[in-house]
Amino acid sequence: MEKTLTFQHVSYLWDDAKAAQLAGDEVALFLYRSNLLGADLRLTNYAGGNTSCKITETDPVTGQPVEVMWVKGSGGDIGTLTKAGCANLYVDKLHALKQRYRGLEFEDEMVALFDHCLFDPKCAAPSIDTPLHGLLPFKHIDHLHPDALIAIAASKDGEQIMHDIWGDTMAWLPWQRPGFDLGLKLEEVVKNNPGLRGVILGGHGLFTWGDTSYDSYINTLEVIEQAASYLEENYGKRRPVFGGVKQEQTLDATQRRQQAAAVMPTLRGLASGHRRMLGHYTDDSRVLEFVNSNDLPRLARLGTSCPDHFLRTKIRPLVLDPAQMHQPLPAVKEYLQEQFEAYRQDYTAYYERSKHANSPARRDPNPVVILWPGVGMFTFAKDKQTARVAAEFYTNAINVMRGAEAVSEYQGLPEQEAFDIEYWLLEEAKLQRMPKPKSLSGQVAYVTGGTGGIGKAICEILLQNGACVVATDRDRLEETQTELRQRYGKDNALTAPIDVTSAESIAESLRQSVLQFGGVDIVVNCAGLSISKPLSETTQADWDILNDVLVKGQFLVTQQAVEIQRQQSLGGDVVNIASKNGLVAGPNNVAYGTAKAAQLHMSRLLAAELGPDKIRVNTVNPDAVLRGSKIWEGDWAAGRAKAYGVAVEDLPAHYAKRTLLGEEVLAEDIAKAVLVFVDGSLSKSTGNVLNVDGGVAMAFVR
Repeated sequence: MEKTLTFQHVSYLWDDAKAAQLAGDEVALFLYRSNLLGADLRLTNYAGGNTSCKITETDPVTGQPVEVMWVKGSGGDIGTLTKAGCANLYVDKLHALKQRYRGLEFEDEMVALFDHCLFDPKCAAPSIDTPLHGLLPFKHIDHLHPDALIAIAASKDGEQIMHDIWGDTMAWLPWQRPGFDLGLKLEEVVKNNPGLRGVILGGHGLFTWGDTSYDSYINTLEVIEQAASYLEENYGKRRPVFGGVKQEQTLDATQRRQQAAAVMPTLRGLASGHRRMLGHYTDDSRVLEFVNSNDLPRLARLGTSCPDHFLRTKIRPLVLDPAQMHQPLPAVKEYLQEQFEAYRQDYTAYYERSKHANSPARRDPNPVVILWPGVGMFTFAKDKQTARVAAEFYTNAINVMRGAEAVSEYQGLPEQEAFDIEYWLLEEAKLQRMPKPKSLSGQVAYVTGGTGGIGKAICEILLQNGACVVATDRDRLEETQTELRQRYGKDNALTAPIDVTSAESIAESLRQSVLQFGGVDIVVNCAGLSISKPLSETTQADWDILNDVLVKGQFLVTQQAVEIQRQQSLGGDVVNIASKNGLVAGPNNVAYGTAKAAQLHMSRLLAAELGPDKIRVNTVNPDAVLRGSKIWEGDWAAGRAKAYGVAVEDLPAHYAKRTLLGEEVLAEDIAKAVLVFVDGSLSKSTGNVLNVDGGVAMAFVR
């Protein structure tokens, strides 16, 4: 099939040179096509939709040629699909399952039988959509959830609109939950309508196909382009978009960010009643158009239509009253508590009237999506990626509602159908197979001095154990963020500039943290510097900068971060990185040692004060962490070498030899000490000091 359209609403990404390199390898071309389709979120969401191809393989048992289907496996994402993420099955065995099918009441038992159709028993698990591909005769098939197509599929007059656009070259199947029965209906409609280029599943999505990977790709893009163009031509003709503007947009982007950051910790705390959640905020123009519209209450109540949208966003969002949200913070918090409680009761009532005798227990009744007119959308989920993807899915749902209302009347998924998808036993089984959360999953760590040796090691160990991390510092921000995201995922790490002596700078870095993740749970005060001089050479400037950075910085950061922790009402941790020098009197160290002692005692004072808030405050005292530490890049090493009468290069051996264990202390050792304070191992400890110095008897606390 040749490209016949100039695409304006989808991305044509096919590279003939790249495809030529894959010529002759149909699976490689199928994966290439899948990745291109998944790269455009207008075509399908993350982990949404599926693609397939059918090829001839040699049966390893009989040695005879057999038809085998490669299809995206359960839980995969076509944008990143590889062979490892595919299931491959005998096509004839899938067809043979028709003889085992006992009807809709026994639909779910067919999923286990898919495993008996596997060509390679070590491949990925087949998804529920496997028969929708396997029972169709086409070599290459794309099943996607494009906004433009779902807008038509979720329209009251969707079937007629389909015929207006494509005539008899497209067919319509009314809404039905995915499964073997829907595969049979797809097979039947294709047999009865020769010459089709695709099928629209009511309220759900699109099936298109082709003889080759390229043919399927072009057919898919053309159908979506035609649907999007039709909607574009009709926006505003039938009625104003979303019924027109109800609330004028009076806040600029900076003001929206400030409003969002001010309330997000409260939202996060309320959303975390079932388990600790992470947040995402967006003021995307499409979101603002929707939340500021007259139709917001009506459409939000209808919920989403596409099952993929619904599973990510829940039955419906929580819509906030902008008049109530601009009250003083205590009044806003009281209002939000009332709204969350009302939402929980509404969700529980939905569960009770929809449940079956064998339904799983009611899940978290808190909202996933929260809409604030004039400000934007908040989403909360178990991890940052899931929260971000939920926002993407609801934005797609907004696009669907916008398109459907432009040409007809939007129809959400019927409540019972929505429940049956949400509490599907197969979906519950998938949830039960999810790996156990890591010890810090759902927590946000804010680390000052986060790009230096000790600070970065702390960031890494917290990320390794499931936390999201904000590394704040004065330099190395871009390279550190790039490195952490490459290692631990693009959603989980953020860097932000900070001057710990400036309350304004601290406030902005915390605002970035809140907008990125929803709040702050763990605060690690690691920013520092070192000056080693005898009393006679210590200047007032030396004294001031040490006390400003170490003491004042710890105070200012903790003061502001604790306000966020209190707003969340989830407790929290503050860990202060002090020093053995806060306990031991040594030569040429008056300013540094005094500042470290002040840090140490401030920690005890804060532990005494913050206990009622369930905020633990503890201290880690390192000593002589040489490798990778910023403080050893300046004059400190020379100063300490002079104080001890050794060469700079001999300092590591000198420090190790004087310890009881005779061991060099590494940045990773300090990071492990921080971890043990925050990962639940010492959940009932506060006001404590943990020395990580290889054993310096003079520094023993007791």
